[in-house]
Amino acid sequence: MSWVKNVVTGSLGKKFLMSLTGLFLITFLVVHLIGNLQLLKDDGGYAFNTYSVFMTTNPIIKTVSYILYFSILLHVFVSIALTIKNSKARPTGYRVNKPGSTSIWQSRNMGILGTIVLIFLVIHLQGFWAQYKWGDMPYVKYEFNDVGEVSRSSIANQDVTEELKHEEGVYRDLFMVVEDAFAQWWIVAIYVVSMIGLAFHLSHGFQSAFQTLGINHASYTPTIKFVGMVFSIVIPALFAWIPIYFFFIH
Repeated sequence: MSWVKNVVTGSLGKKFLMSLTGLFLITFLVVHLIGNLQLLKDDGGYAFNTYSVFMTTNPIIKTVSYILYFSILLHVFVSIALTIKNSKARPTGYRVNKPGSTSIWQSRNMGILGTIVLIFLVIHLQGFWAQYKWGDMPYVKYEFNDVGEVSRSSIANQDVTEELKHEEGVYRDLFMVVEDAFAQWWIVAIYVVSMIGLAFHLSHGFQSAFQTLGINHASYTPTIKFVGMVFSIVIPALFAWIPIYFFFIH
């Protein structure tokens, strides 16, 4: 089992874990974005609320969620461990320090960018995920007419019963919670700034993860860099567009 010890204690092993968890989290971002884009549908939140039920009740999704939580924690702890180890290995700075000549800004500030993303993640989970799981969530009922158009009617808290919760078309109204949150400018600002931080974090982390895993060759590395650049712009931009849309347009 010496290889396990090397993975846990060695720098190369830690970087390997960082790459694997990073790529898993990158995959999750795509899936999560697809779900969140349901917020933009003009259906009173029906698509998003049904998506929320699926994500919290499907046994496969719930299992993947536990893997996701573990990956986030592992990614953070390994990152901290590598930062501490690198700091101890070079306790004093160079006499002549011109970091820009040997590395890009993102690579030198991945710790700061990661901290921004982590703080955002805590805020995001507390505001929506924890609220959905344990908060006093409002309920809504959806009804469809003969031509398939959907209408929504909010249910007063005093009218919510256990029997009503299981009626067809009745959902916990996470859409309304999101709508109310993104009506506040400071929450929108937090999301937009955090997505800028995420964009910079991804712009270096995407290509770096492949390089650490040994997927680095003159024939396909330029493609990986290009895909990483596009990914680091498009994904955070779409995430940021959702609160901007709700604040200015919805």
